[in-house]
Amino acid sequence: MKLFSRFGALLLTLCLSLPVLAMSLDDAKRQLDTAKQQGLVGETPAGYLAVVKAEGNAREIVEAINQARRQEYGRIAEKHNIPVAEVEAVAGKKAVEKTPAGQFVRVGDRWVRK
Repeated sequence: MKLFSRFGALLLTLCLSLPVLAMSLDDAKRQLDTAKQQGLVGETPAGYLAVVKAEGNAREIVEAINQARRQEYGRIAEKHNIPVAEVEAVAGKKAVEKTPAGQFVRVGDRWVRK
């Protein structure tokens, strides 16, 4: 029985510490340009970032930025009474167009260096 108590306490501690391990949006924003320049993350036509190379903290950057984008797209869609998918498509098109040369964008099912 003691084993289950210790396991439960360990599991609870782990669950409570997970949000602390997540990257903050401010940290993700500060690291985004570097991650893009290094070819770790890229823009997609869907309006979100995706991991190009799973190195360093690319995944955490993508998750933090995409979470903020989802919230903003939802806010814009609600304000203008349009589907979120429309907002995502417009944002994705703009993001891909604005991506500087040398960085990655998703074209179809592959990554292309612009």
